[in-house]
Amino acid sequence: MTGDALPPHDELHPQAKFDAVQFAALWAAPIFLLLLIVIFATLEPRFLHPINVFNVLRQVSIAGLIAIGMTFVIITAGIDLSVGSLLALSGLVGAYVAKGGLEDRFAVGASVDAGNPVYMAMGAAIAVGMVGGALQGTIITRLKVPPFVTTLGGLTAFRGAALWFSEGGPISGFDPSYTWWGQGRIGDVPVPVIIFLTAALIAHIVLRYTRFGQHVYATGDNPAAADLNGVATKRITFSVYVIVGFFCGLAGFLLSARLSSAEAVAGLGLELTVIASVVIGGTSLFGGIGSVFGTVVGALLIGVLTNGLVLLNVSSFVQQIVIGIILVAAVAFDQFAARRR
Repeated sequence: MTGDALPPHDELHPQAKFDAVQFAALWAAPIFLLLLIVIFATLEPRFLHPINVFNVLRQVSIAGLIAIGMTFVIITAGIDLSVGSLLALSGLVGAYVAKGGLEDRFAVGASVDAGNPVYMAMGAAIAVGMVGGALQGTIITRLKVPPFVTTLGGLTAFRGAALWFSEGGPISGFDPSYTWWGQGRIGDVPVPVIIFLTAALIAHIVLRYTRFGQHVYATGDNPAAADLNGVATKRITFSVYVIVGFFCGLAGFLLSARLSSAEAVAGLGLELTVIASVVIGGTSLFGGIGSVFGTVVGALLIGVLTNGLVLLNVSSFVQQIVIGIILVAAVAFDQFAARRR
């Protein structure tokens, strides 16, 4: 009595084949970052000097904080074009509270009087950012206005509010307890860098290990299916805009502390840097895919690229061209990888 021959062992136990495209989609940004570091360190010995390294990290921290919040938004397949304007408005309100008004807005040095404690200034800046994010989240979820249109309007409205609030001028000259948040160090590490890395760690834990984080991914991956499975997609969408607003407020406060000045023109063009950091880090503009770790790598990549090109005396115009090309290439590759999946 004979029986059918068994299929080959490989068919009984199929092995996952190596997919170079998916591997690149996961690890392209870290590999490119390491490659950039090696190239710039070879071409310019000053690049790896500790002063320059901490300078890069300090510069990355402001946009990086907002990019963390933007990660939540883009994972839900949303977008926020207003972050630069909201940063400016938040920073001005925080500076106003710190100075106790606009009467001595230009006072510096010994003539500076602390109007209010620094924690009140920080709280005011963060509150403004969260209110701005909540306003846009409400428009998106309740009035069904697309995120692109809503936040494009916010970009103009918040910038106009910043100009109106500050009467077109800066608020400058703060006491040391305020500027410490932007200029101080703990050991050798700048305070903004510590805040950035701490925020990234917390956001990573929230996205990866909490129910809220799972719902954020579900909302971006398939909102209809998420609704059927009991996910409050409207509430999740509203929440992510509040989160990015929180980070705009915190970043606005830190930027004003770092520069010892808050201006209505702060954050111009910041939207490109923030979105590029998120997308280059592997977060899909179509939702459902992304990580805070990738965003941190993307922010560092842009910071290293910009700093290295400056050290090599490359024109700032060329820097913008390079970042724009990398952003388009990252999105194109993301689409290609998605089709392969």
